[in-house]
Amino acid sequence: MHVSYGTAVWIRDARPGDWPEVSGLLAELGRPDVRGTDDQDPARTLFEAYLRRPDTAAFVAELDGRVVGFVNVEFRSRLNFLTPEAWIPELIVGEDARSKGVGAALLGRCEQVARERDCWSLSLESATWRERAHAFYVREGMEDLAHAFVKVLSDVDWPPKPR
Repeated sequence: MHVSYGTAVWIRDARPGDWPEVSGLLAELGRPDVRGTDDQDPARTLFEAYLRRPDTAAFVAELDGRVVGFVNVEFRSRLNFLTPEAWIPELIVGEDARSKGVGAALLGRCEQVARERDCWSLSLESATWRERAHAFYVREGMEDLAHAFVKVLSDVDWPPKPR
């Protein structure tokens, strides 16, 4: 899929070879940075397995020939809904590629796939301090409807601290 917003933004299915760029984007978002650690290979294996799952989709955005954004979406059942919910665990645009239509193109691709799968909704969570992202989601037609609560059950350094 090609989407143009004043620049050539290309949205395509994520591939296993995208892991180096995707892991960098995840780190930029505040996820654990596994690059160069003992967790790097297991994380790559997890990413590759994720791409093969039938209940997920993952896309990258390319701008000027390089990967600058990533989004993944999971199609999950919710009780009393007869069609799935499309839930976005990660949506990241590299800092140097923001405000160029990349996020809108990634979100639009997720909406397209969710509609193709007859999902009843498209949802995501966003950290409370990401006010710029919240404004973006509202501009893209989403509503701020909930709070997310987390109880960390391991020694993982989570959640990320506000910048």
